[in-house]
Amino acid sequence: MQHKVSQILGALILLLPLAALSQTAAPQARPTPPETLAPAEPMSPATLPGNGLAQHPFLYCGEWNYIKPQQTMYIIQDSKVAWSYDIPLNVVINGKPNKEEYSDCTRLSNGNVLFSRRFGATEVTPDKKVVWNYDAPGQSEVHSVQALGNDRVLIAQNGNPAKLLLIDKATNKIEKEIILTVKKPDSFHGQMRRARMTKAGTFLVGHMDLNKVIEYDASGKEVWSVAAEGPWSAVRLKNGNTLIGGDSHGYAREVNPKGETVWELTRADLPGYKIGNIQEVERLANGNTVISNWIAGPTKPEDWPNTVQFIEVTPDKKVVWALRQWENPNLGPATSIQLLDEPGVPENGDLQR
Repeated sequence: MQHKVSQILGALILLLPLAALSQTAAPQARPTPPETLAPAEPMSPATLPGNGLAQHPFLYCGEWNYIKPQQTMYIIQDSKVAWSYDIPLNVVINGKPNKEEYSDCTRLSNGNVLFSRRFGATEVTPDKKVVWNYDAPGQSEVHSVQALGNDRVLIAQNGNPAKLLLIDKATNKIEKEIILTVKKPDSFHGQMRRARMTKAGTFLVGHMDLNKVIEYDASGKEVWSVAAEGPWSAVRLKNGNTLIGGDSHGYAREVNPKGETVWELTRADLPGYKIGNIQEVERLANGNTVISNWIAGPTKPEDWPNTVQFIEVTPDKKVVWALRQWENPNLGPATSIQLLDEPGVPENGDLQR
């Protein structure tokens, strides 16, 4: 018995160093260092150049403000809302739910406002009475409408086929129809946005799906073109050049009749500003350029208030005005702006937009 007790005690004595060794050898868990997050890149400067809403009186509208049940366009005068007009976001087209949006808007010299609304175009008086209306037929969309004098309008109609329509407002009779060749006739939403009749009577169209700006004569024959990535807008300038807005490609580009780039503004020229889609581009009488900065696509709505909607730059690309107006009033995403202090009669083609 005594011998067995001795054996057990001996075994315990041999095991004690091993237990101590296992206790001392076990590494202590190190605290996980906190994750270091890179600071978020600012979407616009804290202090913006210019005078905000006081810089210019203007008419403003924008595409795809999908967080609001109403799409609202505004006239800003004396730093405040002087007029507004709503269309519903949610509509029923051909028996199916769909969504309207503003893409083009112009205040005429008589005070009326002409605008496109995706499924048609409308003209309203200052007291919001509809005095002209066009509903796009079937599977088609309207993102561009231009007043030609007091009695006619030019519409660019996406669809199969895509068309330019010259319409008499008094009768809604189509005076001229030009069929346009597009890359994807059945995928009509991305075919084109802006079309403008020039002072020479030709038609300038930004073909987004062809990556080309094309000029047509009165018979619909192509007379000039230039390669351009995703051209959302194109306008013939008074100097004979063409100013193009590059949408998701993020550029504003001026080309001469030979197609050579003579001036260009890109995202790289605007450090500190998040630039989404450059849609409408307008050349001012003083030589400055105003670009729209549409951010409602890839940018989350909670980040919209950190971005600017419009930027005005000098010929040497200095920013002299940037608008960030997401409250009091919330202007929403930016597509189209008409500066109301620019000289000229809009329906006579005097504005370079």
